[in-house]
Amino acid sequence: MNLADWLNATARAKPDAPAIFEGTRLYATYAQFAARAKELAAGLQAAHGLKAGDRVAIFMKNDPTYIELFYAIWWFGGVVVPINNKLHPREAAWIVENSGAALLVSDDGKVGTNAELPQGCVEIATGSPQWRALSSHGKGGDTPAQVASDDVAWLFYTSGTTGRPKGVMLTHWNMRVATLAYALDVDQPGEEQATLYAAPFSHGAGIYNFVFVRVGGRHVFPASRGFDPNEIEALSRHFGATVMFAAPTMVKRMIEAAKRSGYRGEGIRTIIYGGGPMYAADIDEALALFGPRFVQIYGQGETPMTITSLRRELVADAAHPAWRERRASVGQAMACVELRIATDGDEKPAGEPGEILVRGATVMKGYWRNEKATAEAIRDGWLHTGDIGRVDEDGFLTLTDRAKDLIISGGTNIYPREVEEVLARHPGVLEVSVIGAPSAEWGEDVVAFVVGRPDGDCDAAALEAWCRAEMASFKKPKRYILCAELPKNSYGKVLKTELRRKLVDG
Repeated sequence: MNLADWLNATARAKPDAPAIFEGTRLYATYAQFAARAKELAAGLQAAHGLKAGDRVAIFMKNDPTYIELFYAIWWFGGVVVPINNKLHPREAAWIVENSGAALLVSDDGKVGTNAELPQGCVEIATGSPQWRALSSHGKGGDTPAQVASDDVAWLFYTSGTTGRPKGVMLTHWNMRVATLAYALDVDQPGEEQATLYAAPFSHGAGIYNFVFVRVGGRHVFPASRGFDPNEIEALSRHFGATVMFAAPTMVKRMIEAAKRSGYRGEGIRTIIYGGGPMYAADIDEALALFGPRFVQIYGQGETPMTITSLRRELVADAAHPAWRERRASVGQAMACVELRIATDGDEKPAGEPGEILVRGATVMKGYWRNEKATAEAIRDGWLHTGDIGRVDEDGFLTLTDRAKDLIISGGTNIYPREVEEVLARHPGVLEVSVIGAPSAEWGEDVVAFVVGRPDGDCDAAALEAWCRAEMASFKKPKRYILCAELPKNSYGKVLKTELRRKLVDG
């Protein structure tokens, strides 16, 4: 079944239901949404010779065109290749070439003027004459093209923090099962809900579009085309029953803004957070201000949004004897996957850390044109995530760190997340990230990069005293580096590779 079949079914059942908004302005009903997808599909095929299985790359900020283009590509059986819009044009061009995309759609049509696109690939800008001409080729097929469940629908490129990004092949079946898992394990969707795309549509926020297309919910693209806490507040108040995906750093910014404005989450139904560490002090503060509106998920591009979930009642619970540990976890395995903790193939008992392994219907088909990396990642049917964690006797998974971020000092394992949690509780700390630095004496030293609050006491001496009182001496940072901000990618993840580079560069 084609993912676009869901749009087709909803448009037939609820043609007049509001589908897409740009800010508070109604952009399209479901009938108009489906008609536009058909029209674009016909134009893409006629003007550019695209056919089933062809890849179309998208390099743009969030706006209604994004979701229309997704469904147009699927309508004729193509593959979407969304690209992080904050990448350099050369990086975007590399993804275009690697994916073998025949067409690149961008905001301004200038990727090809700043980088060399592969021969045969055409770039068009949304709003350009070439883009508008796509509407002149008829209405297109009445129903979406037939595809196999194992056909690739979405070619997702990893962030590439350890080298060139890899193209994750996500099939129509992968995405359908991930969508069903949302309804079982994350939140109960409804047509009265409005999903707000403040996080990049190219990643997690976009993956959550399917469930709202299926139930006939509203899709809201902020007029700013990005993340603005004040805009989110206004849109949530306007639409009500608002659902959004946010990285923990985005949640933190929302809470900081709410403390200044007095906003208490009115109009927000659910904030689904994931994609990075949510420190205990931050989720405690978020719950105190907004109440039980939070759900945590843990996933990877290789099994999108679907490893574990911590439902709202568990995030908010403060009555269970182990509520603190559960709130610090990422929840229990979703219904669509199996979970194992193992080291060198040996499964670890409850409570012991090891690599997180996942098996299930949402695990990727493999890496695009990279059999070696696929064979390394998927062994005996299990996806090796590269994350370290432990599972308690009740099945709650607690993330420790990425395997590559583990610090080994004096022969002892130190998990940066543990040190970050302690520093995040300091009243003068706004943000923190901990890495290991080479040490001739110890192998590695613990180094903390800290962003202080404007009105907080956050010098190295104060932080050293805090850590001395809160953790074992061997875990304490050897250095505290105060900085104005932490380097992040467009999804809010702290780039520890950049922090390591800063240490090398001095």
